Amino acid sequence: MSSSMCHVLQGQCLLMHSTELIVSAPGKAILHGEHAVVHGKVALAVSVNLRTYLRLQPSSSGILRLHLPNIEVFASWDVSTLLPLRLPRAADPRDLNKLDLALFQRLHDFTGFTDEAPDTHSMAVLAFLYIYLSIFAESRELPAFTVTVCSELPTGAGLGSSAAFSVCLSAAMLSVQGAISLPPVHPESTARWRKEELELINIWAFQGERVIHGTPSGVDNAVGTWGGILRYCAGNITPLSRVPMLRILLTNTKIPRSTKLLVAGVRDKIKKFPSIMAPVLDSIDGISITCEQTLQEMANDATPEHYSVLEELMDINQHHLNVVGVGHASLDHLCRVTLARGLHSKLTGAGGGGCGITLLRPDTDSLVLQSVTRELRDCGYDCWETSIGVPGVQLHSASSVKGDVLSVLNSY
Repeated sequence: MSSSMCHVLQGQCLLMHSTELIVSAPGKAILHGEHAVVHGKVALAVSVNLRTYLRLQPSSSGILRLHLPNIEVFASWDVSTLLPLRLPRAADPRDLNKLDLALFQRLHDFTGFTDEAPDTHSMAVLAFLYIYLSIFAESRELPAFTVTVCSELPTGAGLGSSAAFSVCLSAAMLSVQGAISLPPVHPESTARWRKEELELINIWAFQGERVIHGTPSGVDNAVGTWGGILRYCAGNITPLSRVPMLRILLTNTKIPRSTKLLVAGVRDKIKKFPSIMAPVLDSIDGISITCEQTLQEMANDATPEHYSVLEELMDINQHHLNVVGVGHASLDHLCRVTLARGLHSKLTGAGGGGCGITLLRPDTDSLVLQSVTRELRDCGYDCWETSIGVPGVQLHSASSVKGDVLSVLNSY
């Protein structure tokens, strides 16, 4: 019997006998190196402890259901109607260098979604169906189940919400199909997969990101899979070992922006002032490298001096990002409000609005944090006190999931 057939049979057994699966994956922020990374410099991407949770419930109804209440998607399909859409053969994960355009087009035709101005709803459905039909390409019958997702991540904020969704989908479906194990989960606890299984989850999650974004870097899904802090440079992604978890205040200014236009603006400025901009990019590269070294030192013994270094690096990098043209008045205001109370902030991601992060020391006074949060929310910003460097994709026991999240997952 072939290994692929073993996977099929194992997957069918799981569907008949297993109860639900609950998985989660974290969001992502850029600690240092945004924009400079486009020009070959080092960037540090970090996991954010705002997570996307996915519940998969096997069903004998023959109906595949997708519930995404965050974006008001409630879709269902008879699995018999999906059979003709499948790939003629199962894709080899080692060959997943691009999307299967024939399947992608069949899904567009089947759903009626057009390529023009795709929205969040349609891309989420397409990614779900693409991963589903690809992973279960060799199953004799397509499995029926209900997938319900509850996300703590805002969409369109540059925090990796689509990648967290794709990572959760891949982990859950690969578990059902039998391509990866179901690690034992004790009550009130979580479990993680082995390294080679995480690699497979990451490969399939990248396919979901390709469906949604076209030409993603792979950073967001890697952060969602591995968690922690990742070093990205010239297409190479390396998880850092033994890094500390840090507290932050994450702020969404809710100012919309175009990443494409911001990246193009930086490129134009580099062409116009090469002798001025090249040293700025080199300095941002140095910030990322210095931060990486500092974080590795902090994993052994974090001191107040280490936090002082991190704070200075954030201040310097924020000034550099303003120089390259991706700042915004809303982000300047964030930096002023936090600095007035001794806290240090910078934009994260594309800039031009969007989100910023504020480093919190372990001894940051709660009253200071409350005051800052209140003032920022009075400006119309959204704020979350959270942490970075947290674990990647996890399998959960139901009792390990926060009550408000579990309530949403159980509502559909």
